[in-house]
Amino acid sequence: MNSLAELIPLLIITLLFFILSIYLLQGKGGFLIAGYNTMPEDEKKNYDEAALCRAMGKMMMAITGCLFIFMIGSIIDAEWPFVIGSILMVAVIVVGLIYMRGGQRYKKN
Repeated sequence: MNSLAELIPLLIITLLFFILSIYLLQGKGGFLIAGYNTMPEDEKKNYDEAALCRAMGKMMMAITGCLFIFMIGSIIDAEWPFVIGSILMVAVIVVGLIYMRGGQRYKKN
């Protein structure tokens, strides 16, 4: 098992991701989403901010799960959880961005 000093940064990052994902899952926090937060106000009116925040929250919750797998790997002092967590994290990010970017999913009618 690794020392507690090595686990603390990973624990802090995991907790931060968890808290931010809960906040986004509530449909709040559009100011945290890159691209959306820099849009002019008249263009933001064309998007469903709550749905966009919830989708981003789901993606962040999945990334939080990957970080948790990293923590398990650090606790048991094994490399395979890092490999699995890394592959899952890349897959979550790629699939999530493709899903969120594709089509007019978050545009208001």
